[in-house]
Amino acid sequence: MDQQTVNTVRAGGGDVIPSFGGWSGNKLESSCGSAGELAAAYQKVINAYGLKAIDIDIEAAAYDSPTVQQRTVDALKTIRANNPGIKIYITFGTGQNGPDTSLINRAASSGLTVDSWTIMPFNFGGNGQNMGTLSVRAAEGLKTAVKNAYGYGDDEAYRKTGISSMNGVTDVGETITVADFRTILAYAQQRHLARLTFWSVNRDRPCTGGGADTCSGVSQSAWDFTRVLAQYRG
Repeated sequence: MDQQTVNTVRAGGGDVIPSFGGWSGNKLESSCGSAGELAAAYQKVINAYGLKAIDIDIEAAAYDSPTVQQRTVDALKTIRANNPGIKIYITFGTGQNGPDTSLINRAASSGLTVDSWTIMPFNFGGNGQNMGTLSVRAAEGLKTAVKNAYGYGDDEAYRKTGISSMNGVTDVGETITVADFRTILAYAQQRHLARLTFWSVNRDRPCTGGGADTCSGVSQSAWDFTRVLAQYRG
């Protein structure tokens, strides 16, 4: 992260939440040889930027490895113990009816509480379908998984979940519209989700020829998607 950018965001009344991991590249969760080493790597970044929250985006081979899952859970338990009040978010993929539950169950059985289990409801075969409706369906599956793993009631389970969507044309050709974002916003407001975000602000502008890293690939005005989710207050 760029310290000057962080300072600018904070001066404007906001804050930053760095995301560790992702779909591709070298990931700390896989590269570190132990939970202690991984926790130390997280802590170094927390200390450098005075962070109040971190997001662990665990996907692909990292998610599929029970060893990496457990290493991540154990490292986050250390972070939780050593940083009172820090928010811990875990972001991961999902199917249309909800996510795989292995990491949620592993965390619960290991005694790790997470402030938001956040799904990414896209790249899951939604081509030609209403992605707002599918996102809500997946989020309901997430709520059930979190409820069952931790023994929460419905309201508490909703408040421990979140949605990280994608604006415009996805990697597999699904189309998420501004109207879909309004559907997702209404659901989040009704259920008081812990987190509502999207990938990504730098795509929140129109272009032709499909989505890319710098545009959405759909008809829109600049910042249309951001304006919708910016209405969320929890």
